[in-house]
Amino acid sequence: MEIGVPKETKDQEFRVGLSPSSARVLKENGHTIFVETQAGVGAGFTDDDYRSVGAEIVLTPEAAWNRDLVIKVKEPQIKEYKFLQKGQILFTYLHLAADRKLTEHLIDCGVCAIAYETVEQDGTNKLPLLTPMSIVAGRLAVQFGARFLERQQGGRGVLLGGVPGVSSGKVVILGGGVVGTEAAKIAVGMGASVQILDVNVERLGYLETLFGSRVELLYSNSANIEATVTQADLLIGAVLLPGRRAPILVNRNLVKQMRSGSVIVDVAVDQGGCVETLHATSHTQPVYIEEGVVHYGVPNMPGAVPWTATQALNNSTLPYVLQLANQGLEALNNNPPLAKGVNVQNHRLVHPAVAEVFPDLV
Repeated sequence: MEIGVPKETKDQEFRVGLSPSSARVLKENGHTIFVETQAGVGAGFTDDDYRSVGAEIVLTPEAAWNRDLVIKVKEPQIKEYKFLQKGQILFTYLHLAADRKLTEHLIDCGVCAIAYETVEQDGTNKLPLLTPMSIVAGRLAVQFGARFLERQQGGRGVLLGGVPGVSSGKVVILGGGVVGTEAAKIAVGMGASVQILDVNVERLGYLETLFGSRVELLYSNSANIEATVTQADLLIGAVLLPGRRAPILVNRNLVKQMRSGSVIVDVAVDQGGCVETLHATSHTQPVYIEEGVVHYGVPNMPGAVPWTATQALNNSTLPYVLQLANQGLEALNNNPPLAKGVNVQNHRLVHPAVAEVFPDLV
C-alpha cells in the first residue's frame, strides 16, 4: 500500500504521523511510504533519517496526501480539505464533536476517516491511542499552569510548591482519568495542594490507593465544584466523554468568583471544553484573560514536546497502522476495536457518539 505522511499544518504542531522507526517497519512489510519534506524536522527527524529506512521524500503536500492511506497527528485543516479523496483512508486525531465543518466535509468527500481517540481496547472502555497523548497533556497542564501563574505572564504570582512559612498553591482537577491522574502526579511532585473531582466512585477509590492522603478526592457535584474552583490557583479541566462534547462544569459566574490572576488550563478544549469562558487558543497565542482569570486552551498541547510525543504516539498507533496497510479496510472486519475508531465512511457519519452531537448529519 502507498502510505502518505504530510507535514502537520496546525499552528506550531511539530509532531509527525510516522517516526522513521515506524516507517522502517512498514517498509519491511512491503509498503511504500511517502513523507513530505521536513515533516519530521520539528520532532528531531531529518529527511535523511526517513530515506535511510527506505521512505521516499516528496516535495509537496499533494504528493504525500495523494495516497491510499494517510497518517497524520491532528485533524485536517481547512487548507488541507482539498486533498481528501473518495476511498482514501485517513488515520489521525479528529475530535469531530467540536468541529462541524470538518465533519460535513469528511462526509461529502467520501473518505474513510478513522479517529485515534475513538479506537477502543478490546473488551474494555480504554482508549489506547488517546492514552499516550493524555499522559503528555496531563503532565504539561501543570507545567504550563505553573508558568502562567507567574506574574510576568499575567498570573497571581503563586509558586505552586510554596516555601517554608508560605502556603503552597491550590490545584483543582476536574476529572480523575488519565489526564487528571497525570496532572496530579506532577502537581503533587511540585508540592502543590491538590484536589481531584470525579463522578466515578470506583475511580476515586483507585486514586486513593495511588495518592493516599497527598490528594483530596471529592465526588464531582455542583456544590463541590463551586467550593473548590473559587479557591483554586490553578484549575485543570480533564473531563472526557469519548467522542462526545465535554460538558460545561464551570460557568461564567463561577469563573467570576475565582481569584484575579488564577489560571485555567482546559485539556478538554479539543472536545469543546468544560469551562464556559474558555475557547481554543494556539501555541502562538496560548492565553487570554477573561473575568480577571488567565485562560489557556491550546488543543494540541503535546505538540510542545514533539520529540517525546511523536514516539509515544507511534508506540501505540503502529500496530493499527500496520493492520490497515496490510489488510486495507478488511482490517475493520478483523479488528473490532479498530472498527470503533471509524467516524465517517461511505459518505455517512457512523460513530454513535459523534452522531449524537450532529443528529442532522446522520
